[in-house]
Amino acid sequence: MNASVKPNDWSAYPDAKGRFGDYGGLYVAETLMPLVLELDRAYTEAKNDPSFQKELAGYLTHYVGRPSPLYFAERLSRHLGGAKIYFKREELNHTGAHKINNCMGQILLAQRMGKTRIIAETGAGQHGVASATVTARFGLPCVVYMGAVDVARQKPNVFRMNLLGAEVRPVTSGAATLKDAMNEAMRDWVTNVADTYYMIGTAAGPHPYPAMVRDFQAVIGNETREQIQELEGRLPDAVVACVGGGSNAIGMFHPFLADESVKIFGVEASGHGLETDKHAASLTGGRPGVLHGNKTYLLQDDDGQILDAHSISAGLDYPGIGPEHSFLHDVGRAQYLTCTDDEALKAFQLCAELEGIIPALESAHALAKLPQLAKEIGEGGVIVLCLSGRGDKDIFTVADALGRTI
Repeated sequence: MNASVKPNDWSAYPDAKGRFGDYGGLYVAETLMPLVLELDRAYTEAKNDPSFQKELAGYLTHYVGRPSPLYFAERLSRHLGGAKIYFKREELNHTGAHKINNCMGQILLAQRMGKTRIIAETGAGQHGVASATVTARFGLPCVVYMGAVDVARQKPNVFRMNLLGAEVRPVTSGAATLKDAMNEAMRDWVTNVADTYYMIGTAAGPHPYPAMVRDFQAVIGNETREQIQELEGRLPDAVVACVGGGSNAIGMFHPFLADESVKIFGVEASGHGLETDKHAASLTGGRPGVLHGNKTYLLQDDDGQILDAHSISAGLDYPGIGPEHSFLHDVGRAQYLTCTDDEALKAFQLCAELEGIIPALESAHALAKLPQLAKEIGEGGVIVLCLSGRGDKDIFTVADALGRTI
């Protein structure tokens, strides 16, 4: 293995082979190879086509509701006694999370490629709802694979997908969570390559998905750059986001990679603790391997078998991470912290009580590290946190964890 070297030009990644240093790439069945190469060509053409970008920007403004606000969390900042804290409010997007940014781009690409059937996988249901929403808007059938465990703990989002006309197929294999849902979606794709477009929800999977999802989500970081300079007259001292597969995080991070003055923090889910086998911290507790078409950090045993992940947040309950995060971790451009279920629950409640905002459990993991980061950045500093989704979907999980009855 060649050690990853910190680049001079961050925009050069991925390279022509879809790699971020030693990570990423294209590891798929022979049946899928022509399709992913066709997807790569189609995305490259669309990315450079002004008419595609204009159409996407129009839907992001008038359907999704962008730009999302950048909100000064005054009471939380005062409570923590350190840096000024801003929220990039992706939970105010149509469907209530950042996932719609990517789905809008991918549905326009699928139409451009002449695909007539959409499949997707989902964990917390936010990507499933976003996929069902855009397929309803553009009149295409949609099948969403979802682990049976996640179907049970995310009932509101399952009902939303059904209302939007999507078929939700529960997956009972393995741990019946996000990894297993992605396995089933891959099998469907191999079987139906002619007419089916696989709408992957995170910045992982075979090339070109990690780069494509990053590009669609980079609207988060690009807007933040403009908004914070308007509000504070300068760039932030730090940006922070939760990381499962890492789509909201890479969308926030990427536009700041070349700004060395901006510290970058991702927060992984350490579940019941890194010392247990119940966590989802792929970077902190895993090692490189191949899964779902890309090389990246994974939770695995000594024989290379993929281990089940655990997080109270269904959206972070995945044993891998997007390959660009693995690269950023290795070269030291981003720091990745960990947060337990208990820490996330406390942050979930604190945000609701101090700011009147019920965050997604995913976002609560990033919120939980703010006391540490606010102290590190210090008074007068500025931190921007990507509030990736709202917590309506999580209230049953949180109530159970707190021993309360709804």
